Amino acid sequence: MSQTYLSLTVELPEEASEAVQDLLHEAGALGLELRDRETPTMPGVRPPNAGESIVIGYFEDRETAEAAREEVAETFPTARLSLDEQPQQDWSNEWKSLIKSVHVGRLWVGPPWDVVNAPEGAVRLVIEPKMAFGTGDHPTTSLCLAAVDAYMVDHPGASVLDVGTGTGVLAIAAKKLGAGRVVATDNDPTSVELAQENLTDNGTPDIDVSDKELTAVEGTFDLVLANILANTLIELAPLIAPKAKDRLVLAGVLSHQRADVEAAYRNLGFTVLAGATQGEWVRIDLKR
Repeated sequence: MSQTYLSLTVELPEEASEAVQDLLHEAGALGLELRDRETPTMPGVRPPNAGESIVIGYFEDRETAEAAREEVAETFPTARLSLDEQPQQDWSNEWKSLIKSVHVGRLWVGPPWDVVNAPEGAVRLVIEPKMAFGTGDHPTTSLCLAAVDAYMVDHPGASVLDVGTGTGVLAIAAKKLGAGRVVATDNDPTSVELAQENLTDNGTPDIDVSDKELTAVEGTFDLVLANILANTLIELAPLIAPKAKDRLVLAGVLSHQRADVEAAYRNLGFTVLAGATQGEWVRIDLKR
């Protein structure tokens, strides 16, 4: 087995990002990494320049990587390219070091292998990180967990809807903190399947999780959570808004997107509350 793999780094204007991703995929990349202004980079990772994206393709052999570099250079002559060797790692275990547990209010959320470190007395949520978003350690999830905890203190038995549930973490948190009816939806079948597994693992099988369209979800809810992306929040505003009868919490929003998202929901009759921020991410709290 080779002890190294090749990374082809492409820096180019944002509008060409999707096209170069397609090209690298077709050229045989084993995987892709994207850095753009919509996704803040981790500490220590170089971000793209303003108006640009960084796309990194990973290749198993030099011949394929160099052929891809030539094709990218020909198709995108202004792109800046670099081809580097990277040490091969045991990703089956290496990725686990990237998943961190979090302690938010009364909640502890973490992966199965870290349960021994959960503080005594915390409400524990064990989330198996697989192919769905929401392990608890991302700022948007942490911000929403804090909102769930605060709301459930004052509203025991409240009904909760989690839109775009991912792993089901927010729905599970609400249920464990005393929510009544809890419904979770996601348009990704993989997420729904994983969320169902997590419901069972956390002893909350009575949560209704499915890939239903919002229009097919019956009734309204005291608390509606939507931790998705800003453009999707704006697009779905006419469907999300009617489901909230008291509080609506939105996340997945960067600071420069806040005004547009708030405006979309103000126009539907909501009042904007204080909310919260973590780094470049903001949580928008709204009241009916």
